[in-house]
Amino acid sequence: MEFEKISIRCSEFYYFCNIDKKWFDEIMGTSLLFNRIIDAQDPTQVEGLSRFFKTGKGQYGEGDKFLGIKVPVTREVVKTCWQDTSFDDLETCIRSEYHEMRLAALLTLVQIFKHAKKDKALQQQCVDFYLAHTQYINNWDLVDLSCYELLGTWLLDKDRTLLYDLARDGKTIWEQRIGMVSTMQFIRHGQVDDTYAIADIFLAKPLLLHDLLQKAVGWLLREAGKRDEQRLKDWLSTRYQSMPRTMLRYAIEKFPEEERLRFLQSKAIS
Repeated sequence: MEFEKISIRCSEFYYFCNIDKKWFDEIMGTSLLFNRIIDAQDPTQVEGLSRFFKTGKGQYGEGDKFLGIKVPVTREVVKTCWQDTSFDDLETCIRSEYHEMRLAALLTLVQIFKHAKKDKALQQQCVDFYLAHTQYINNWDLVDLSCYELLGTWLLDKDRTLLYDLARDGKTIWEQRIGMVSTMQFIRHGQVDDTYAIADIFLAKPLLLHDLLQKAVGWLLREAGKRDEQRLKDWLSTRYQSMPRTMLRYAIEKFPEEERLRFLQSKAIS
């Protein structure tokens, strides 16, 4: 594929980025979301964001590219144009090599879903789109800022086997993380059973969990514990010795210091 420098007029400035000219020509002028994300790029932020999201060789975000747009800016862009964004536009943006473009697509999808409360067919279309594009939801922020707002909400009154399947059999750590983090919406509605059940799926995995999965499970357990602290303690009492240390640390982070240290020291001795 031939790449070349394309000069883009952004307000009164020119930015240059290496993108495919044919692809660029096809969507410029047709996708408001794409154009406004391009307009918001800030080259001075690219290096910092690339470092923060671990894009180096061998790191979890290896090869990802950035336009230098922070999340609050992306949210503002989405707020101004989600109503004018079609699924064709979302298809273009979610497939982008640029992280912020994919995030913008996901945040827009969430907005379309949220505002379609009386249109179940449209909500189903949003869910189907999301599940068909999980290969592009490939960093922790892309997962965490979209999955429970969309999948979690959709499944509040439905069978949740999908999340168990993702947690157990997801092809990537990101699909597996979607299975766990989506339960945040259940927790917010006072429903914690699935969080504990899915956490058990991760504990049963034969290989050491990726650090980002340990953190996700520990985080959601901690959130469940805010609803019922004793239930979390009871759950941990029979499992903490076999839990990866990072997962345990995240789960007990809000415990009183003395109790938190007792869990960690007991695990170290075992």
